Amino acid sequence: MESFGAIGAVLGCSAGIVVCGLVCAAYRLGLFYQLFHKTETKSPRHGGESVAEVLRAHGVKYVFTLVGGHISPILVACEKVGIRIVDTRHEATAVFAADAVARLSGTVGVAAVTAGPGLTNTVTAVKNAQMAESPLLLIGGAAGTLLQGRGALQDIDQMSLFKPLCKFCASIRTIREIVPTVRKALAIAQSGTPGPVFIEFPIDTLYPFHLVSKEFGVKNPPKGLMGKIVTWYLNNHLMNLFAGAWETRDVSPLPVNIPQATDDQVQRCIELVSRAKKPVILLGSQATLPPTPVNDALEDLGIPCFLGGMSRGMLGKDSPIHIRQNRRDALKEADVVVLAGTVCDFRLSYGRVLNRRSKVIAVNRDKTQLLKNSDMFWKPTIAIQGDAGSFLVRLSKGLKGHRCPEEWPQSLKVGDVTKENTNRAKADEKTEHHLNPLKVLHCVDELMSEDSIIVADGGDFVGSAAYIMRPRGPMRWLDPGAFGTLGVGGGFALGAKLCRPESEVWIVYGDGSLGYSVAEFDTFTRHKTPVIAVVGNDACWSQISREQVPILGSNVACGLAFTGTFFSQDIKSDTLNRIGLSLCLISGM
Repeated sequence: MESFGAIGAVLGCSAGIVVCGLVCAAYRLGLFYQLFHKTETKSPRHGGESVAEVLRAHGVKYVFTLVGGHISPILVACEKVGIRIVDTRHEATAVFAADAVARLSGTVGVAAVTAGPGLTNTVTAVKNAQMAESPLLLIGGAAGTLLQGRGALQDIDQMSLFKPLCKFCASIRTIREIVPTVRKALAIAQSGTPGPVFIEFPIDTLYPFHLVSKEFGVKNPPKGLMGKIVTWYLNNHLMNLFAGAWETRDVSPLPVNIPQATDDQVQRCIELVSRAKKPVILLGSQATLPPTPVNDALEDLGIPCFLGGMSRGMLGKDSPIHIRQNRRDALKEADVVVLAGTVCDFRLSYGRVLNRRSKVIAVNRDKTQLLKNSDMFWKPTIAIQGDAGSFLVRLSKGLKGHRCPEEWPQSLKVGDVTKENTNRAKADEKTEHHLNPLKVLHCVDELMSEDSIIVADGGDFVGSAAYIMRPRGPMRWLDPGAFGTLGVGGGFALGAKLCRPESEVWIVYGDGSLGYSVAEFDTFTRHKTPVIAVVGNDACWSQISREQVPILGSNVACGLAFTGTFFSQDIKSDTLNRIGLSLCLISGM
């Protein structure tokens, strides 16, 4: 009897496993969902419309793209709801343009590209957005849901490619997933440390039922039971793909999570700064992130500020607390240093430029960046994982009525003037051939209008521009960021001109970097987004040659050519007259 009981228990367990397996299979096949949600086989609607609805609800104004059949429904639907479609000549440019829009608008930039090579062409630009902490949504086409991994046209494992680059990656499997997935992705892109997110859309999730159903038909199905199983499976997959697709869903934005300093952390910093005689603030790009503008808070504090990355221009052209030169010397003297979104990477010699006797307050949304190299060359006195802009505003309020001793910023400003006079003298030096690049940059800086936006794309020439040209206000300087990517110029300028159509947009190119996006002057012309480009042409990859030649004794692969300049017929002649130099100016009108 005991043996019969054991057999019964085994059979019962086996039956339970089979039932669980069947339930799981039914769930994965969407059978339960189809019991309660209809598939509207006569509807002309398509998945691209769902994408467009969510983007419009989130305030997206532009989608940058290089067109492909995989994503056409998204582009058409976006245009119909009033989102402007801006097509470029290279997919990387589309992502760079979306990156610029994200930085300048405070919303998520959006780029859409086709499957396979369309997506692989964006990898550098997406990595640049990740390192620059730009909230960006990359939309990619993909092979049909049943054809992935079976050798379909342009089918690769796109998810594995983008998971290391993006905060969030998703592959749409049914049309009903589109709205919640896009909402989630847009919120994640802006939360915490902003960054890129990626969603791939298999082609059968974007086109209407009547077109997709034709692709699911089996012309010569296997005979017998196997044929019936295959036919049933394909039909069920099609019905599940569209089940509940057009039910009403919430498309409004989800809450965005922004980390903040605690009251106790802010109070400790207030006490530290209030006792400082020679405090310094180093601002990075994170200080420009929404939702908190910090210009007034910085002026109220009166603490000398060094601006880096996107924070250039935050204090205007001639602020008495903006120090542009001799940062290393100032850090040696400082008794309190506030790293507001600034990272101790190569730009700060990995933290070695910080005086070990200084009290260091570090604020960053990203914990890894907050403590980078703190195990080696520096130690934060107070480390805060939080939003730099909001922290500075709270610090200013807590120090209301207290200002940094005026003799400290004044002494640093004297050093500024001395260094800039030296640079000006170098700019006035006569050159044996061609133009003095420092003179060119000084002239451009003097003639730029007050609302100009500067896009930096290059090496040597841009390095000089960074300490000569003065952005007139916040968010008027765009550079690639920590990745140092060449080729951002065309995309950044396109996004900037669309966001600020009333502003002059100046691209400062090196002759090497120009080659990456020169085709986009066609894009500027077609989309009526006029820009001005200044090209520093020394016929060489000079940053490389400068070390390669003395160390290795060869200039191989470093030489370029003095390629001629050209001008648009719509360039304003008074611009040339004011410069008084033969600059390379290119404009798309």
